[in-house]
Amino acid sequence: MKDTSRTEEFEELRPLLFSIAYRILGSVSEAEDAVQEAWLRWESTPTRPASTKAFLSAVVTRLSIDVLRSARVRREEYVGPWFPEPLLEDPYEDPERSAELSDSLSMAALLLLERLSPLERAVFVLREVFGFGFSDIASAVDRSEAACRQLAVRARRHMDEGRPRFEADRKEREELAGRFFDAFREGDVDGLRELLAADVHMVGDGGGKAPQWARAIVGPDKVARMLTAMTEPFHRIGVVVEPHRVNGQPGALFRDRDGRVLNAFSLDILDGQIQTIRSVINPDKLGHIGPVADAWALTHEALRVRREQSARSRGRRGPRGA
Repeated sequence: MKDTSRTEEFEELRPLLFSIAYRILGSVSEAEDAVQEAWLRWESTPTRPASTKAFLSAVVTRLSIDVLRSARVRREEYVGPWFPEPLLEDPYEDPERSAELSDSLSMAALLLLERLSPLERAVFVLREVFGFGFSDIASAVDRSEAACRQLAVRARRHMDEGRPRFEADRKEREELAGRFFDAFREGDVDGLRELLAADVHMVGDGGGKAPQWARAIVGPDKVARMLTAMTEPFHRIGVVVEPHRVNGQPGALFRDRDGRVLNAFSLDILDGQIQTIRSVINPDKLGHIGPVADAWALTHEALRVRREQSARSRGRRGPRGA
């Protein structure tokens, strides 16, 4: 007979376990697998631990460290920039620490965590994000408390050197993002340009499996023109922009005419301007959101529409000297 109380205990902790695993791994699918494996181990444990939370957090942390170590090789061979899988909703809620949890979930923070060793990353997530005591952390990573304190100091130092900063006021960020996506939909170059920081970067993650920019696009003029060049042809083939929080920050999903996910945009906003635009278009990283669009086919269709539009425009102007 199934132990319902054990199941209930696990389900109560599932949001926390997923949130720990996702921050360590940067992958929704791998985090879900780690949580499922933690359940199997919990179900087969013959005795009840003193703390279910400490036990399950330790299990999911160890599993995540193992996966991260093997994933490092794959990420080194990755085609183009690597970004975490976009997460639309963090299942773990703590109203008193919602701002900290949101910032620790951002693309910028997760990319900064990539610089840490797997152990440093796990210790930082458990200590700085979720507030675990060093005795529980030591048990989770199989190191002494003294070693964990040293790992925490090193991890904090690395993170502080490049820690992302965001607008304190969430409402202001959302309003600015709304203006950005309005200008984007309208193809308003000037409207976009005034919202972009002087050193704004736009970077895409296609993983070699979808169209992406060969390198980062830098500067407000180049970024604004690239964005507006996309607007009309994609609008004509039915692509819609759906504003959404992505990894705790303002962003959007792009969907094709059938509602399938084309890509996810995430915006870093600071000092009233957009600092970084990250686009995740690798189809392998979007499947957890819903059915995925064929980015290559849509891009070819959009380019064809753009060529036809240009040809009609030239035809209306007539030959030179006419």
